[in-house]
Amino acid sequence: MKTILAYRFSAFGDVAMTVPVCIEFLEQNPDVKLIFISREYFRDLFDGHPRLIFKGISFDDYKGVWGIRKLTKQLIRDFKPDYVADLHDVIRTKMITSIFKKHGYQVYKIDKGKAEKEVLTDIWNLDKKPLKRTVERYADVFREMGFAVELSHRYRSRSRNKQGIGFAPFAQHKGKMMPLEKSFELVRILAKTHKIYFFGGGEEENTILKSWESQIPNTLSLAGKLSLKEELQKISELEIMISMDSANMHLASLVGTRCISVWGSTHYYAGFLGYGQSEEDIVHVKDLSCRPCSVFGDRKCFRGDYACLHELNIQKIIDKI
Repeated sequence: MKTILAYRFSAFGDVAMTVPVCIEFLEQNPDVKLIFISREYFRDLFDGHPRLIFKGISFDDYKGVWGIRKLTKQLIRDFKPDYVADLHDVIRTKMITSIFKKHGYQVYKIDKGKAEKEVLTDIWNLDKKPLKRTVERYADVFREMGFAVELSHRYRSRSRNKQGIGFAPFAQHKGKMMPLEKSFELVRILAKTHKIYFFGGGEEENTILKSWESQIPNTLSLAGKLSLKEELQKISELEIMISMDSANMHLASLVGTRCISVWGSTHYYAGFLGYGQSEEDIVHVKDLSCRPCSVFGDRKCFRGDYACLHELNIQKIIDKI
């Protein structure tokens, strides 16, 4: 049996997107086991296949150049991989890759399509076209090794009995997040006919969601109350998740729950739509030629008014439900 060692350390959504790719790859290649190296917090994402073995690490234990060297030598000693896959391609993983190469390993790395994404996010580019999906970019790494993998692009439901709506109104960057007053009004309307569960993290988000819970009947904030494993289980039991272009969309895909996703300065053309999610469930302002201005939502608004978010009509979300 061949052993592949793969690594990706962030971000939350990007790591979650690797999981269905790894599972379908292993199902189609029964003579392979896959060791996945990432941050310990992500462990519960990787319990979907017996030959998908997760190794969690903390970089507090591997600081600086010497720490990276120590980590890489430890991985070589413990796993003796036949293939090595860099699914991240950032400075830290480039360092790991260089050490693997010094030990005679060929390392296969993801092509993130940076040049294509620069063109896509050029606000003066009026001929925007969809790029390769990120999950296919992950799969390409295994294909380059000589393995066959055909992605289904279908999520798999973990729960049969689904009820209630999950709502994750926050995102890491302002360019991804619907104005809070719109989110509040959306919940106020939906809670008249559905039980709404709030998802979020961090002290400020928890405070906001707790306030909404006290103001809107038929809502419950789960922010800060669940472990990652428990959160995945709860999302699997929802009828629908409503999420920004954020990690919660990918968690919904991972557990087989339909997700209505809200996009502002980012765009699904960049390849980050949740695995198996339908383009019909995307809500965005279509007729803004400056979209997308960012791959990750971290750039300041060119117009200065975030029209891509402030002009969103929450009725579009209600209609899809």
